[in-house]
Amino acid sequence: MTHDHDLVLRPTRAQTEQALNPPTGRNGGDLVVETLAGLGATTVFGLPGQHALGMFDALRRSALRYVGLRVENNAGFAADAYGRVTGEAAPLLLSTGPGALTALPALQEARAASAPVVAISSQVPTAGLGGGRHGYLHELPDQAASFRGVVKSVHQVRTQSQIPSALAEAWRSALTAPHGPVWVEIPQDVLLAPTPLPVVTGVDAHPEDLVPRVELTAVAADLLSRADRPAVIAGGGVVRADASGKLLALAERLDAPVVTTFGGKGAFPWDHPLSLQSWLEDRHTTDFLEDADVLLVVGSGLGELSSNYHTFKPRGRVVQIEADLGKLESNHPALGIHADARPALQALLETVEERTDPTAPERVRTVLEKVRARIASQDLSLEQRLLASIRAALPTDSPSFWDMTILAYWAWSAFDAGRPNAMHSGQGAGGLGYGFPAALGAAAADPTRPVLAVSGDGGALYSLAELATAQQYGLPVTWLIVDDGGYGILREYMTDAFGEPTATELTRPDFVALAESFGVPGVRTTPETLESDLTKALATPGPSVVVLPALLRMFAPTHLG
Repeated sequence: MTHDHDLVLRPTRAQTEQALNPPTGRNGGDLVVETLAGLGATTVFGLPGQHALGMFDALRRSALRYVGLRVENNAGFAADAYGRVTGEAAPLLLSTGPGALTALPALQEARAASAPVVAISSQVPTAGLGGGRHGYLHELPDQAASFRGVVKSVHQVRTQSQIPSALAEAWRSALTAPHGPVWVEIPQDVLLAPTPLPVVTGVDAHPEDLVPRVELTAVAADLLSRADRPAVIAGGGVVRADASGKLLALAERLDAPVVTTFGGKGAFPWDHPLSLQSWLEDRHTTDFLEDADVLLVVGSGLGELSSNYHTFKPRGRVVQIEADLGKLESNHPALGIHADARPALQALLETVEERTDPTAPERVRTVLEKVRARIASQDLSLEQRLLASIRAALPTDSPSFWDMTILAYWAWSAFDAGRPNAMHSGQGAGGLGYGFPAALGAAAADPTRPVLAVSGDGGALYSLAELATAQQYGLPVTWLIVDDGGYGILREYMTDAFGEPTATELTRPDFVALAESFGVPGVRTTPETLESDLTKALATPGPSVVVLPALLRMFAPTHLG
């Protein structure tokens, strides 16, 4: 009798010859890049450092494309975006100590947004490991400890033979739902030492499927089929699982209104009769969702932003489908289904009974009319006009990346993403500086279409060095910088809370002149000319900068009263 575990793949004669006679001049870094190529990587991001030079030298002997940024955190944001738009794991090569630690905010964002990033860092030589004070450059008592609470998994290498398996394990972890960043750490001497090991050719790291338990989907289908007022909250998990089509089919079968979270923008068609769009920071939407007798939450943990700052109190039965086990029922009691969105929605499609509710589109229209009336009463036409101009200028197949700035806060609620996986922001962890370097990562993934980045002047100051990256690689990113003279949203928060702001006002450069000093064309625009200036910039090959001096305001919150 032959068992599956008895089967062994036999190498070909050519493979045997290559294994017995590997090329000369290889080191541990070659094992890294060979394994990455074997796992399917084509592009890596990063920044070299002394301890990591073995990896970077190996890139010279590799077919991998290297995109080097000027700050490690920005390299992490670029890898994050590459992972989001492609669904593939994005390698991020870093050095030890300060270089590695500088990437922590980007890895926190990737974890919050479930972006698959494989961060590979060097470490001090093996003689310096163990927590002693040996005085090596960049030495930390326990470098990995700084990352354990940030990334999805940590993988430490101590010998060259461990490299392929550790990277394969990390790769599988990054791509198993929920996606996320992982950390691999390899000592300097392991990377630099000549290797007697053969070229890495056979690497298998297929992610595990996260399917729902059938008894749970059966109960969920029964609840939804018998509901009088079902509704759906669709989060980022729907987008990451490429399940938007299944969500649409289920909503139409149930006649269930759908609202998307800010991370789930594009998961449901914006102008569909059942679309409540993304107005989650609005009490009218909150009231509607609270009134649902069965609320299906797919791919969201119903965190602060998705629950109108935790004021949302559902009165009906909640069914929550979530790939991140820690988020399951973390905020509200529910029928919790631990599963990826795509197989879970497929299971519901196969088991729910069709129901019709001719009142559903009218109830949706009523909510949206109330939302529009509330916004219209606040004299905020400038902000809405700017979003309309951006939507008109941005090609339908182009992605956009938004920093933490007032216009982005507006876009979370009011901007039509156009399609799934097209609008991304740094709202997962909420750090500044995400927009422009993330857009560079998306452009590296597909340089055939223009990409839009949106920042405020405060966030832009985090990323100015990457104008050099954009120009060096000719990446087609148009960077819209809304210049309001400081940290605009913090200015507004502090004024509302304390009567006046502190530490929010900034001295800025001439952004147009600065862009041109990098060889990047820049233009100063106005609200009236924004659409035409953006359209022209997006249609021009390579990077460009559009600066909009404007003082914007947020719509009034509905969660404080």
